Amino acid sequence: MDNDISVQCGDDKVRSENEEGEKRKGGCGMQGCKLYVGNLGYSVTVDQLQELFSSYGNVQRVNIVEGKGFGFVEMSSQSEAEKAKKALNGSDFKGRSLKINEAIPERGRQKREDRRS
Repeated sequence: MDNDISVQCGDDKVRSENEEGEKRKGGCGMQGCKLYVGNLGYSVTVDQLQELFSSYGNVQRVNIVEGKGFGFVEMSSQSEAEKAKKALNGSDFKGRSLKINEAIPERGRQKREDRRS
């Protein structure tokens, strides 16, 4: 199974808030420019992804889903996210070919018990 990597970005002119509630201009909306990074080796660390993506701009957040081979990287602007996506999509990282696309917001899921009712 081939994992994908994605980038979710809004308009560069959108005003948004950071975690402290401060307004910022030139960001990517409330969630930022979020990249879904797939086909990661299970040994890849948050620090390694942070270092890889920091060459393309300010990395705000990195999250790796343990044991699944994918993660998320949030950049501070749409242009930085696009630059990272173009440069890293299909590139070799720790012996695996990365795939990067737009991150899709998580849909609300019902708990298993709720579905049985």
